Amino acid sequence: MPKDVIPVVVSADPGTYEDAHVHAIYDDIADHFSSTRYKPWPIIAEFLSEIPTGWMGLDAGTGNGKYLSLPPHPPGKIWSIGLDRSINLLRLARSAGGVTREVVLGNVLDYCWRKGCFDFAISIATIHHLTTSERRRVAVQRLLEAVSPNHGRVLIYVWAIEQDGLSKRSIPTNGECSTSGQDVLVPWVSSDREQNATNAHNGVARVYNRYYHMFAKGELIDLVKGAALASGLELGPQPGGETGARGVEIVREGWERSNYYIELRLWQVR
Repeated sequence: MPKDVIPVVVSADPGTYEDAHVHAIYDDIADHFSSTRYKPWPIIAEFLSEIPTGWMGLDAGTGNGKYLSLPPHPPGKIWSIGLDRSINLLRLARSAGGVTREVVLGNVLDYCWRKGCFDFAISIATIHHLTTSERRRVAVQRLLEAVSPNHGRVLIYVWAIEQDGLSKRSIPTNGECSTSGQDVLVPWVSSDREQNATNAHNGVARVYNRYYHMFAKGELIDLVKGAALASGLELGPQPGGETGARGVEIVREGWERSNYYIELRLWQVR
């Protein structure tokens, strides 16, 4: 049966609300959550398989490091750093795939890197945990700033209002959802291990309500447009001439299994 998703209006300070309804929850449920996150999405696996040998990447919101350990072909052809706000998920990501990984504790909104230091970046199921449109735009902007202005590639995934028949979530909708998305709390039912660790629920499963912004059709594209404008980038394919022009092209975008995704390529005319 679909989980009961709860519509919510966030009126508290965004950072404080995210600390309580996102970050603290993932620290509590890290082991159980990680046990359910092991199968890569096909488009993400395809994107990583096409990255040129020797490129360095950022996994912004790496979670348990599932995509850090996705084996490229040949092994060792690319190197990625994982960034996450959950210290307990990072402890798992540190040894994802049985290999020591490079991980950093930090927020996707922060300036964590020298601009343009990565060749590519992915952000999978992360930006939808930010409570305002402005914060979500800034997160996309940080991704654009983190990769090379000459050839950087970016792939972003977020949960969609439009859920498919296999989804465990039932998203309530209203007349405003078609363009602005929906803020919701999505329940996570604790495992026996989590209950025993807290020793406070007397055998009754604890329910954690995680905050999500469920994206409407076109909303992710609008977010990219806003981030490009804020970063001083043109939006569209690389033109001829115009020395000094910088921009970002939407390579592809779409919907896959209850998620919206968008792939971007940066360019610069020198």
